[in-house]
Amino acid sequence: MKPSQNSKPTKTITLVLLLFLSSFAYTQNFSPVVQKKDFWNHVQFGAGFGLSMGSGYTNISLAPNAIYNFNKYVAAGIGLQGSYVSSKNNYTSAIYGTSLIVLLNPIENIQLSAEVEQLRVNATIKILGGNDIKNNAWNTGLFLGAGYRMQNASLGVRYNILYQDKDYAYATAFMPYVRVYF
Repeated sequence: MKPSQNSKPTKTITLVLLLFLSSFAYTQNFSPVVQKKDFWNHVQFGAGFGLSMGSGYTNISLAPNAIYNFNKYVAAGIGLQGSYVSSKNNYTSAIYGTSLIVLLNPIENIQLSAEVEQLRVNATIKILGGNDIKNNAWNTGLFLGAGYRMQNASLGVRYNILYQDKDYAYATAFMPYVRVYF
């Protein structure tokens, strides 16, 4: 008895469907189960803190952050930052915002980074006679960086590719950094 012409496409569809379902079942059986406590084993916390005072000048900054290590080569995280600067009878500013960062460690002691920051800048330049200049604006920075890494710390420089001369948050596009995560 000859098989009918209609059975060949049905067999092919059935075979493809079985292969698809079996591969799905295979991946379900062997996919790793991530437990809650395992998640926290991959999280590291860090913070930046700055304090500068002298002769009518005050600069206070705080920048807590956290990263998740996907593996020994890639980590990503979020951060908050805030700062207050005051130069007596001259200038005051409050800057606050968030950041997202990706860290790449292609080899043991080299760390590459990409970081996007969104900052709110509220600044006042004091003018004699009371006509102060106020500048309230959002500032976006996109930093690409490279540094030397030693265990949980890295030292390097980052460059803001979105920097403009009228940038209200930074005086220059290049910024040195020190990162430490615990």
